[in-house]
Amino acid sequence: MGKQRVLSGVQPTGNLHLGNYLGAIRNWVDGQKEYDNFFCVVDLHAITVPHNRATLASDTLAIAALYLACGIDLEYSTIFVQSHVKAHTELTWLLNCITPLNWLTDMIQFKEKAVKQGENVGTGLLDYPVLMAADILLYDADKVPVGEDQKQHLELTRDIAVRINHLFGQPDEPVLKLPDPMIRKEGARVMSLTDGRSKMSKSDPSELSRINLLDTPDEIAKKIKRCKTDPVKGLTFDDPDRPECNNLLTLYTILSGKTKESVAEECRDLGWGQFKPMLTEVAIESLRPIQEKYHRIREEKGYLESVLREGRAKAETVANRTLERVKNAMGFLPPL
Repeated sequence: MGKQRVLSGVQPTGNLHLGNYLGAIRNWVDGQKEYDNFFCVVDLHAITVPHNRATLASDTLAIAALYLACGIDLEYSTIFVQSHVKAHTELTWLLNCITPLNWLTDMIQFKEKAVKQGENVGTGLLDYPVLMAADILLYDADKVPVGEDQKQHLELTRDIAVRINHLFGQPDEPVLKLPDPMIRKEGARVMSLTDGRSKMSKSDPSELSRINLLDTPDEIAKKIKRCKTDPVKGLTFDDPDRPECNNLLTLYTILSGKTKESVAEECRDLGWGQFKPMLTEVAIESLRPIQEKYHRIREEKGYLESVLREGRAKAETVANRTLERVKNAMGFLPPL
């Protein structure tokens, strides 16, 4: 048997931050040798909410370059841009036609984001989970890395695949493979620098809420210096009344590579004025190799474009095979 396949992606909406890296991409890198990996830049998802057309293309290239800079290895992984593989949109339409509307209106993320957009909410936001299902199902993915906020979408993907198989497949010959979740490692959930109870997010309007992977040392120092803390002396983990303290200690633990026990001992008598410079130093040094590699990739003329061309060719081979299988099962006339 060959390796199991993993599929995941990141939207090109703003810079990747430490939460993206520690919560997802670093885990992809650590486990990539075990799997056949397809990592895409999901630019079609980026337009389900108002986007900046002037930066979409450059942001897409930046995310692809950061995949490589963070350690995604082309020997084990394929990197491509979602919109470059037309099968994503075609399969989405086919899945739309068998997906009950109430399945989509019940999605928690749609309800939350629709409230923010009001009357301007687009159909694409409602249909986002079907496009995500198409992304996954096209590649016969065995596993999909997910966090808590995406588990409902993966459950919907499985429901759609079951429905397609029931309507158009045979008991011993399913049309689509059902993917399983790959739950992220405990402790990789990074919270906002301005609110220790909220996840670090690209959608937060405040740049001070997150450390971006391409932030300069001065920017990192400024954000950590101004991050939310409390007046209590002595730093401890897991105090429900001190979420920011727990978050910053956890961040220091992950970036320094130290154990939770050793950090608890090191920091228990420290004040914030002593701790923040320590966190600043490990954050800057942790990001330095990523930033240096990113800039080398962007300066190497034509390299990134060649990676994406090769990635597109590999992705299309797999995706078009699945699309043809679905269309045949649904009874479409093959091209003449």
